[in-house]
Amino acid sequence: MQASDFHLVVMWLVLLQAAASCQSPANISSMLAPQADRVMALGEWEERWQEERTGFHQPHVHKMLENNIDKVLAGRTGVRFFFPLCGKAVDMKWLADMGHSVVGVEISEKAIKQFFEENNLTYSEEPAPAIPGAKVYKSSEKNISLYQCDLYNFSSSIEGQFGAIWDRGSLVAINPRDREKYTALIISLMAKDCRYLLDTLLYNPELYKGPPFFVPDEQVHSLFGNSCDIELVHSVDALTDRQRGWGLDYLTENVHLITLKSS
Repeated sequence: MQASDFHLVVMWLVLLQAAASCQSPANISSMLAPQADRVMALGEWEERWQEERTGFHQPHVHKMLENNIDKVLAGRTGVRFFFPLCGKAVDMKWLADMGHSVVGVEISEKAIKQFFEENNLTYSEEPAPAIPGAKVYKSSEKNISLYQCDLYNFSSSIEGQFGAIWDRGSLVAINPRDREKYTALIISLMAKDCRYLLDTLLYNPELYKGPPFFVPDEQVHSLFGNSCDIELVHSVDALTDRQRGWGLDYLTENVHLITLKSS
């Protein structure tokens, strides 16, 4: 081997080692440290809805869903979508209007009722027998069922598995220490052909305590990489005056398409 070839091999090994160390548990823990102990109780989310402190709600279909819907559907019709921490996202009616069915989970009764009322949908309200204390709200006109309960009380035994998941404002909203538990739940809800669209945010967590929380790509791969293939399908500069008001100097919005590895 010539000296130049040897140096190339050494450089390649160094680069591989650097890439591996970036995704090491210690490195990820260091990145997440500023927000690691941040906790939002369910009651605090309900208070935000009651007091209409819901700047995270978007009155229009989310651009990242709109831009990537073909990747999510992959030619399929009548897809069953799951919306974790759904709020009153208008995306749900948009998908139902296209002939898909939607199941959502949300802790705030006010958010659920506002979804139906603001979209002029009549609905029924009944107890969800499999989840103590929970209710399910069902649209009369569209195939939409929204469960009012703690997300972690929901499971595949309630509504089966799903062909698609749209996660905008869910992984970035749960308490950082619960991400492994959340990942296990999401994977358990994925049918074999499920296409999971995940929206994450990158910023300097030293400058803002969240939510929404900082979720680096390295952690997405650490959480889902053993069971799933992960493709970064979109990355945009999402900084607006609202985030500047939080003290942020940059904000990147990343969208990942996650699918189960074929066994």
